[in-house]
Amino acid sequence: MEQYKIDFDSKPWETPAKGVRFKAYEQGGRKLRLAEFTKEFVEPDWCTKGHIGYVLEGQMEIDFDGKVIVFRPGDGVFIPAGEEHKHKAKVLTDKVKVILVEDV
Repeated sequence: MEQYKIDFDSKPWETPAKGVRFKAYEQGGRKLRLAEFTKEFVEPDWCTKGHIGYVLEGQMEIDFDGKVIVFRPGDGVFIPAGEEHKHKAKVLTDKVKVILVEDV
């Protein structure tokens, strides 16, 4: 029954870059991530991956090639994959915590 409940407390944090860490669970071609971003996080390139998620705490802005949208706690995030939806995130508070569902 473990596939129905993910115990994020027992999962180790992964730190792929400065200012970001996450815990992840993968199954069936999908990944569920609990992610934290700090102001040290800088996206070097435009991201073209799709993201579906929910902001738990903190604030961030996402630049969609010149159109900037601010996301706050309680906001949902739905970004389709593709060049036409390229984006860069910037943390506005000390920390942003989000839940993200992504294709692997």
